[in-house]
Amino acid sequence: MFHSISLGIATLATIYLPYDLYAGLYMAALSCVMFASVFGYEYHRSRFRRLPHRSLLFGIMGLILLSVNYFANAGIYGSTDLIWPVYLLLILTICSTRHQVYWVLTYLVVFALVHVAEHQYPGLVHYPFRPGDGQFRDRITAFPIPVIAMAIVIGVFRRNYDRERARVAQRDAEKGRLLSILSHDLRAPFIQVGQYVELLDDNILSAEDRTRMARTLQQTNNQALDLVTNLLYWSRSQLEGSTMHLTQLTLSETLDNTLAIASAWAIQKGILLEQQVDATMKVVADADMLQLVVRNLLQNATKFTARGGTIRIETTIVENRCRLTVSDTGTGIPIEQQETLFMGTSAPAYGTANEKGVGLGLQLCREFMERQGGSISVESKPGEGARFSIELPLG
Repeated sequence: MFHSISLGIATLATIYLPYDLYAGLYMAALSCVMFASVFGYEYHRSRFRRLPHRSLLFGIMGLILLSVNYFANAGIYGSTDLIWPVYLLLILTICSTRHQVYWVLTYLVVFALVHVAEHQYPGLVHYPFRPGDGQFRDRITAFPIPVIAMAIVIGVFRRNYDRERARVAQRDAEKGRLLSILSHDLRAPFIQVGQYVELLDDNILSAEDRTRMARTLQQTNNQALDLVTNLLYWSRSQLEGSTMHLTQLTLSETLDNTLAIASAWAIQKGILLEQQVDATMKVVADADMLQLVVRNLLQNATKFTARGGTIRIETTIVENRCRLTVSDTGTGIPIEQQETLFMGTSAPAYGTANEKGVGLGLQLCREFMERQGGSISVESKPGEGARFSIELPLG
C-alpha cells in the first residue's frame, strides 16, 4: 500500500512540476520537487533496502508545505484547501492506527490556524495570479490532484481487499480438504495395518503369504508415513509459516541421504536410478526445504514409473542458477492436469503399483521453492514420462 501511494504521489508531483513553473507558481513547483524527492526516496528505502517507511516525516512535511503554499498561493482563494484533506487521507493510510487520531487533530488545528492568520493578517497572503481567468485555471488544474490521489488510495484498498478475500477463500478450501484427508486418507492406512497384523497371527497362512503380506504392510506403512510427513509440513506452512534458513549448501552433500533413500525405493521396485549431481555445485537454499522438495519429486517419479523403467536426476547451470532435473520414463501427466498440478487441486492419482498419495507433495514443492527464491516447472507427455525441474540461486 505504501509503495503504491509513494509511486503515485511522486509521479503526480513530477507531472505538475512543469506547469507550476510555467504558471509562475514557484512555491508550488518547489513543493512538487520536495514531494517527488521525498516520496521517491522513501519508496526506494522501503522497497529495496527493506527499511520501514516514516509516516512522521510525511506528516510534518505536509503540514509545512501546505501551510507555506496556502500563503504563497492566494490563501482561501487559491487551491491549497483542496489538497489538505486528501493529503491527510494519505497520512492516515500509511501511519499506524494509534497515531491516526493525533494526525487528524493536528491537521485540523493547523488548518484552522493558517486560516485565522490570513483573516487577522491579510498581508501575509501572496496572489500569484489575477482573479478571474487565473483563479479559474488554478482551480481546474489543481482539482485532479485530490481526485487522482483518492483514486490511488481507494484502488489500493480495493485490490488488497480482493486479494485478501481470495486468500481467505483459498484457506477455507484448503482447511476443508485437510479435514477430508484426515477423516479418510489418514485413517485408511491404519485400518489396513490393523487388518494385516490380525492376519499375520493366523496360523493358516503360508510362509509365502506371510512374506507377501509383510511386504504389503511395509508399503502401507511407508505410504502412511509419507502422508503424515507432507500433512505436517503443509499444516505448519499454512497455519504458522515455515521458518526458513537460507545458507550456502553443497548440493550433493545436502541431498546425499535423500538420494540414498530414493535408490532403495528404486531397487525395491526394480527401477534404474541414474544420478549426475555435480559434487562441487553450491546453492543458496534451506536444507530441510530442499530435501523435502527433491524427496517428493523422486518419490513421485518412483510411484509413476513401472518396473524396468528409468529415473534420472541431474544438475546443470542455466543463467547463473542451478537447475536440478528429475526425469522418468513413467506414465506421464495428462495435459489438462499440468496447469493445476502445483495448486493442490488435482485429485490424488494411483501409481503403477497402486501407490496412493494425498496430492499435497507438489503444492508443498511449489511453496517451498518460491520461499527460497527458486522455481519449479514440469514438462510431460502422457505415456512418455515426466520431467520436473527446480531452479535455485548459485552459492
